Amino acid sequence: MSALEVVEICAGAGGQALGLEQAGFKHRLAVELDPNACDTLRLNRPRWKVAEGDVADESVWTPEDYDGVSLLAGGVPCPPFTIAGKQLGATDERDLFAWAVQLVSRVKPKALMLENVRGLSANRFSAYRQHVLDTLRDFGYVGEWRLLQASWFGVPQLRPRFVLVALQDEYAEYFHWPEPLPGPEPTVGETLKDLMAANGWGGAEEWAARADSIAPTIVGGSKKHGGADLGPSRAKAAWELMGVNAWGIADEAPKPDFTPAVSKKGEVRGGPKLTSRMAARIQGFSDEWKFSGGKTTRYRQIGNAFPPPVAKEVGLSLARALRKQGTPRERVETPHDPVYRLLRGKSEAMTAEQIIAALDKTGVAMGMHDVERRLSHLGRDFHIEVTEAGREGAMTYLLRDFKAFVGQEGHDRHELFKANRAKIS
Repeated sequence: MSALEVVEICAGAGGQALGLEQAGFKHRLAVELDPNACDTLRLNRPRWKVAEGDVADESVWTPEDYDGVSLLAGGVPCPPFTIAGKQLGATDERDLFAWAVQLVSRVKPKALMLENVRGLSANRFSAYRQHVLDTLRDFGYVGEWRLLQASWFGVPQLRPRFVLVALQDEYAEYFHWPEPLPGPEPTVGETLKDLMAANGWGGAEEWAARADSIAPTIVGGSKKHGGADLGPSRAKAAWELMGVNAWGIADEAPKPDFTPAVSKKGEVRGGPKLTSRMAARIQGFSDEWKFSGGKTTRYRQIGNAFPPPVAKEVGLSLARALRKQGTPRERVETPHDPVYRLLRGKSEAMTAEQIIAALDKTGVAMGMHDVERRLSHLGRDFHIEVTEAGREGAMTYLLRDFKAFVGQEGHDRHELFKANRAKIS
């Protein structure tokens, strides 16, 4: 286990890749759909093998070629789990989370690491998360979810990320989630002061003192929307308090004669705009990491990235576990959706009252309202057979198939992906 190798899917512009490299992992393959992001990976790491195209397309790469690799990692698309993406989950053609979990049975990595947005941690997706953990358990892996804040690891930005880690049984007990780094969180001002002053702007020192907090989450956006800016109205207001004009991205740092922009209504819009390099530093990229493409494309790659320092810390924890270093810990399983777990093992339909009674016997107390809400959420990602039973017309529920794409040839995902490919990022 001295040489740790990783296969990374949905690699983007290399945020996770750079962090894992810093943690000691060597890339055997990086798979990415976006041509500009692929160019970025090749620009920075010419020796890496980069496969360009749909990661679920069998002609792009062959998973079995990487059997037994140390780590399978990726940052699969986020829109299926965001409020802006309507939280379609398993029915969104961009959803590759379930497919990536199923990929474990083909690649058989020693460990798995997948990251996504905070939205996946919501009650709406409790059954989805439980299905993931149970599927991994069936494959011989112990999985665990954790919400990590980027600011805990030296990134001057909120940016919560929901991370799934799973390891084969023999390594699982050695995995410990990384602890927040000691010391105060770095501010936007101290992080960017030298870049703001790069062209001789005399106001950089004063600006840095004003920007004395961490940044809102940088949002790269998608190809469905227009040019680059720093996010929705709430984020723009937070940026303005730090003296940043969030209505776009600048080509270069402010010059000596820079004065803040004024709107048509006479309103001062913060101060200078950020450049792509500034945004990249806020994400935790080193200044040596270059980005390919035009300004909007570069910013989109940066904004959609997993912060390298966060990936590094999780990667270091994984590396220690794979080398069986440190003190083993007792892993306590936390159920995400007891209703799903109960129905998953049943061949006969159950009423809500029967579900409540069965859960009560296992020590899980749940009321009618909560059960009905969970069944409603469950029905968005799974097929549920609902029938009326008995004289009183009580409804019974029988759990059927998962709606998500996990590699099926006839799944709707193929046609939807083909039709919307130009808009997917």
